[in-house]
Amino acid sequence: MSDDRFEQVFEQYREQGKKKVENEAYQGEDNRESIVAVRKNEEGDLIAFKTSTGRELDYVQALEEAKAGNLAHVDVFHKYGRDIVRSEPDGIKENNLDQLPLF
Repeated sequence: MSDDRFEQVFEQYREQGKKKVENEAYQGEDNRESIVAVRKNEEGDLIAFKTSTGRELDYVQALEEAKAGNLAHVDVFHKYGRDIVRSEPDGIKENNLDQLPLF
């Protein structure tokens, strides 16, 4: 398989994911809270999150909510010896937590 074929297959996969995310957002299938804004410290680290219902969560609260499955489109992964909150990897840069508005 040539390198071009790998790129083509990956781009098709990414486009399918984008369409699925757009459809889910349009259809409103997910009734869970979502993160709509973030607070960062002076170093640019995410330290707090605002949800679609207006709740303001500190980092540990957001981790607990995400682990419980209460936040839409958010994952928790383990790196650097700790759990980290991140948006679901969907190939859309604009909905990454780091790109959300500040509160």
